[in-house]
Amino acid sequence: MRVTHPFHPLFARQLPCVGRRYNRHGERLLLQADDSAVWSVPPQWTDLVSPDPEVVMGNGRALLRVADLMELVDLVGRLSGKLVMRLRGNL
Repeated sequence: MRVTHPFHPLFARQLPCVGRRYNRHGERLLLQADDSAVWSVPPQWTDLVSPDPEVVMGNGRALLRVADLMELVDLVGRLSGKLVMRLRGNL
C-alpha cells in the first residue's frame, strides 16, 4: 500500500500491509517498513481508500477539511473543560 497522507514520514512509500487492527478510533493498517518497524496508519492515509472529494476539489488549497475542523473543535472543547475542572480543584 502507498502512504498518501502528505505529512506522514512515509509519504509516497509503497509498503506491505502485514495486518489490520481495530481500536476506539476505527480500523488501522499495519505497514511494514524497511527497518522491520511496523507503522499503524488509518486506511484513509493510504491508497486503499479513494481520495476524499473535498480534498480533491480543494486542489491543495485547504489545510484542513471541514470534518477535521469540527473534530478539532470537539477536542479543544473537551480539553478546555478538563483544564477548567483541574484549575477549580486547585483553588
